[in-house]
Amino acid sequence: MGIRSFGAVSIAHKIIAEHVPSGGFCIDATAGRGNDTAFLAQLVGEKGRVLAFDIQQEAIDSTCALLAERGLSEIVRVILDSHSNLAQYAAPETVDCITFNFGWLPAGNHQIFTKPQTSIPAIEAGLQLLRPHGLMSLCVYYGKDSGFTERDALLNYFRTIDSRRFTVIVCDFANRPNNPPFPVFILKDG
Repeated sequence: MGIRSFGAVSIAHKIIAEHVPSGGFCIDATAGRGNDTAFLAQLVGEKGRVLAFDIQQEAIDSTCALLAERGLSEIVRVILDSHSNLAQYAAPETVDCITFNFGWLPAGNHQIFTKPQTSIPAIEAGLQLLRPHGLMSLCVYYGKDSGFTERDALLNYFRTIDSRRFTVIVCDFANRPNNPPFPVFILKDG
């Protein structure tokens, strides 16, 4: 297995696939190019539903095009809004899985990237939306234009999440150069 096939997203997808039921309800909080959105839609199937959020029209258009190409458009509602507004679109304890990719839009404008001022409230809102035994998957991209500010703020925040209600797992690629993205998983206890 090569370095690219064992990265943050591939690890996240393996764990998500074990937790998302057919007919489930998922949220892609950072739609980006639509790859996680399509992955979630395939997992929940025709009887499930997915909400996908992004603040960039380019990301919304890209996500919609990918969903149409794969025949998944009917399963997903794509929303041009900040992930910090998740709670306006779903009821508490109804969501099976929420995914985040923090950083910038792949092949997009690197001057537009996620920031802890909206990312942390989005995570907090998402924690309330997760059903018991629900999963939140977060891939943290850092370095380059967005620097380390968000990474450091997220790592500090993860330590404050109530350990009586949630389990937080932070994965680290200890021997990979150039600030590789890393996955984080938050499981809501039953």
